[in-house]
Amino acid sequence: MGEWIGKDRRARRCYGFDEIALVPGNITVNPNETDATWQVGNIKFKVPIIAAAMDGVVDVKFAIEFGKLGGFAVLNLEGVQTRYDNPDEVLKRIAKATPQKATELVQALYTKPIKEKLISKRIREIKKANVPAVVSAIPQRAERFGAIAQEVGADIFVVQSTVTTVKHLSSEYKILDFKKFCKGVKMPVMVGNTCSYKTSLELMNTGISGLLVGIGPGAACTTRGVLGIGLPQVTATVDCAAARDLYFKTKGRYVPIITDGGMSRGGDICKSFACGADAVMVGSAFARAKEAPGKGFHWGMATPHANLPRGTRVRVGTTGTLKEILYGPAKLDDGSQNLMGALMTSMGSLGARDIKEMHMVEIIIAPSIQTEGKVFQVAQRIGMGK
Repeated sequence: MGEWIGKDRRARRCYGFDEIALVPGNITVNPNETDATWQVGNIKFKVPIIAAAMDGVVDVKFAIEFGKLGGFAVLNLEGVQTRYDNPDEVLKRIAKATPQKATELVQALYTKPIKEKLISKRIREIKKANVPAVVSAIPQRAERFGAIAQEVGADIFVVQSTVTTVKHLSSEYKILDFKKFCKGVKMPVMVGNTCSYKTSLELMNTGISGLLVGIGPGAACTTRGVLGIGLPQVTATVDCAAARDLYFKTKGRYVPIITDGGMSRGGDICKSFACGADAVMVGSAFARAKEAPGKGFHWGMATPHANLPRGTRVRVGTTGTLKEILYGPAKLDDGSQNLMGALMTSMGSLGARDIKEMHMVEIIIAPSIQTEGKVFQVAQRIGMGK
């Protein structure tokens, strides 16, 4: 497979959201009667859109508000929320920094040690509101932070790194045994990130309850520019969904996959589900909420890296409330608000009664889909021309 890119070297053609479109079938469904629910382990959620574990997106208040709306937001246990007693002051400093100084400031602010007492405190604050407490850490800290999170009643634990594999090699630090970790905690474990079929199967075999898909597509991520690695999200989602389906067929256990990053509009989210996603994880869209702690700014999880930042602070602005972004009514014309309304309307138009049926809709390769007939929108920088 693949095309020749030079002598004796082939490369596979892969696809992103702007290159495909979804084709309606022969039935349609009332959008209000579609079912977009999904579940992690035994926990069922009404909203299949997750707020990413980024400091400009999720704090305790945001996680609580999101939980009340039927979904969950992931709190980063290695960010400012667990390093500072008063993280709001730190977030204000990041928001006020010039573009030239932003990364340097973030690097400096994230050198302060993580306080384990704050891990417990933040989770308890979320749980007190009777909403799901979902938290994340990198593999090297997963065992310790996972134990703390379990002790105080966290509902789901996310182990997240730039690229996650079962077969990680290192002589400098202890490697996380995913199989042992999943057996040792009583809460579902979601793991990411990956973009390949084979790695997805290997990770599912460890007992995980969810898999995050995406290498470098996020609005604030620079991994693709800094490291040159990644796979467009359409192809990545299709490949990992195929692994999920084979695993379910052979093992009888369904492991949902979550397309993580690269979705700026409702249409991208809808395409993710058509490609096989059970849920999606979004950062920049929620960073624009009035409730978001970043105050209109958004930065990647790897931005604070001391030697090789793989993220940057981007200004996304504040455009509406979390409820408006998730459920509407939309006040903008670019598809960045009422994401649930967009998903359910798309499902209805495609004749998909639930997420499983959404996986079966027809997909076409259509590079012109973004520009066909949109000359005035492009010229005036409105709607799809922004």
